[in-house]
Amino acid sequence: MPAFQRSTRRLKLGRLASAAAAAASLSFSAMAQQTTVNVVDVGGALALLQDAITSYGAKHPEVKFTFTKAPAPELPGKLKAMQAANRSDIDLVLGGNDVLSAGIEQKLWEPLLPAHAAKFPGLADNYLPVVKKLQELTQNQGLTVLYSYGGPLLEYNPDKVKAPPTTPAELLAYCKANPNKLIYARPANSGPARTFMMGLPYLLGDKDPKDPVNGWEKTWAYLKDLNTCIEYYPGGTAAVMKEVGEGSRDMTVTLTGWDINPRALGIVPKEYRISVFKNMTWVSDPQYMMMPKGVPAAKAAVVMDVMAHLLKPEQQVLAYEGKGYLYPGPVLTNLPSTKASKEAQALLKEYGRAEYEDLVAKNPHATPLDGNTMVKAFQIWDKDIGAQKLK
Repeated sequence: MPAFQRSTRRLKLGRLASAAAAAASLSFSAMAQQTTVNVVDVGGALALLQDAITSYGAKHPEVKFTFTKAPAPELPGKLKAMQAANRSDIDLVLGGNDVLSAGIEQKLWEPLLPAHAAKFPGLADNYLPVVKKLQELTQNQGLTVLYSYGGPLLEYNPDKVKAPPTTPAELLAYCKANPNKLIYARPANSGPARTFMMGLPYLLGDKDPKDPVNGWEKTWAYLKDLNTCIEYYPGGTAAVMKEVGEGSRDMTVTLTGWDINPRALGIVPKEYRISVFKNMTWVSDPQYMMMPKGVPAAKAAVVMDVMAHLLKPEQQVLAYEGKGYLYPGPVLTNLPSTKASKEAQALLKEYGRAEYEDLVAKNPHATPLDGNTMVKAFQIWDKDIGAQKLK
């Protein structure tokens, strides 16, 4: 073969090798950018957030999502085992104070602020005043993404309950006169139940509503007395609403969203009513976003980008589309329900309560217990109240 042909052949082979190397590099780069974010929902927030998360995926087709649900009491143990094994199968957790608190106590969450504050510019300024207080409970290990006015409220069947209770004493008298007709769930896995538990110290005039260990003497005595006429405690709120809706129970504790949503879905009859405790203090019911420790740096950046996306006004307003669940929903200022779709506004008009806005304006508001304190309250309730009656 002539020298110039050998030289040309070498040049072509060199170019082919370079092209192959470039293609391999491009392919590897493309693969590296493909990210799957595994989302676990333990508080029902996904019902309001999944469309917003999906819209992020539409803008970033290289990011895929998986969605699973888990009971709040079970997730911390699962995360702890994963982290001990240096595995990272869960990237974003959505949940309430129950899972947030357990995770803080067990050091499961990646601190988000102030280390990553640049990802969430102006967040504190954009939060509603009540949400700023809810955010303090995260100890910078989560971000408040949704909230409900909360409770505690009572929901009842008006055909069966002719004189609905308006004080804890009246509720206890009703329960004893109608055994097994009042039901509520285990507080460690139920927003309405833990809000009822946290609201009682204010209603009963306990020594310190923020100290379940040393300041809830009246509350624990009351819950033990109430326990005598309650058949059992389901593991979650959905099971409670099913029994109430089917008519096997006549009354339960509830929150604004848990009042509206099951009636809008037909799980609970539309005509069921609420009763409000005299001189109540609202205990808000937030939902948070948490990132477990151990998520690889490249994926962690994507997870935080998703969190920032969910806190944008155009995504927050979608919370009104959740059929009243976690009412009102958005955590940002200047997002009244009048900015929701006509369908969402019509549903809230039909299934909402005209008295809510007045009650929210007239009664004081309190934040839930902070992380470790919440866990202690759950432990006391589990041990002293529900131990023999959990189902």
